[in-house]
Amino acid sequence: MTVLNEEFERRWLVGDRTLDDICRHALAPGGKLLRPVLLIESAVAVGGRAESVMPAAVGTECGHVASLVHDDIIDGDETRRGRPAVHSAYGMDQAIVAGDALIFFLFQCLAECRLTGVPADRIVAALDVVARAGYDLCRGQSLESELQGDLSCDVDTYLTMIRLKTAALFRASCESGAILGMGSEEWVGALACYGENLGTAFQIHDDLLAYTADPASTGKAAVSDVRNRRLTLPVILAYQNADTADRLRIEGIMSGAVDTEDAYRALGGIIERTRAVEASRAMAWGHARQARDDLDILPAGPSRTRLARLAELAVDRDR
Repeated sequence: MTVLNEEFERRWLVGDRTLDDICRHALAPGGKLLRPVLLIESAVAVGGRAESVMPAAVGTECGHVASLVHDDIIDGDETRRGRPAVHSAYGMDQAIVAGDALIFFLFQCLAECRLTGVPADRIVAALDVVARAGYDLCRGQSLESELQGDLSCDVDTYLTMIRLKTAALFRASCESGAILGMGSEEWVGALACYGENLGTAFQIHDDLLAYTADPASTGKAAVSDVRNRRLTLPVILAYQNADTADRLRIEGIMSGAVDTEDAYRALGGIIERTRAVEASRAMAWGHARQARDDLDILPAGPSRTRLARLAELAVDRDR
């Protein structure tokens, strides 16, 4: 983690144009840096060197942060990581440009791996994986918008959406790391599966934080999902298991007819009564355990151990 932070500082503490300032604001203070850590550990787990994939690790965080910049615009969220969101601090136009710039920087960083000794064919293969994941992310974001307030959404549809919107970048981080680390086809496939299960577990747990964590810890408003009439897993499960009166309350909330704060409190009570938190948490742990099992095919070593531990941490956190 220290090496990664030093690399970000080296790359982003220079530059005196407005775009440089905006990108620095978006990237700092550093988040969990989970995706770059996954990329590096995946590369090392298959026999690669961390130094060889460091540019790609930096790039994958930039791509993730770009998606957050754009998400905050779509969702109308004013804070991110406890600070003003980029569009709140710099305006909508500049935020869109900065998000675009960070996406292109991701591909620049991947290409830079040719200078660290990664063969060109491996870089091309990694570029393909990352580009496909980026397209999946957009498909997932679009699907989430389609499902806004639609209580006919079932668990399978929700899982499809989060695999596209969230798990795709986890999968790409692990898969591209294994490719750049010169892993075999079998190991690359195992790490791709690990990343998808990890990302699915991560997003399910993320959906729970609105109802189980302090906004001061998460760094964003707890009411965001309710305000945007977002169908998260606890809401879907609560609606499925609620009595008639509570189902009608949820329908009113998801129609947008209820004040946001009142809707959040009411929905929280229904989620508690229907034990939707416990059911969601069980699903998250199920995917986390599957992610750990996906690693069994890899050679034993410190990186495999750390990847297994990250699967647990994805569903055992308050931010």
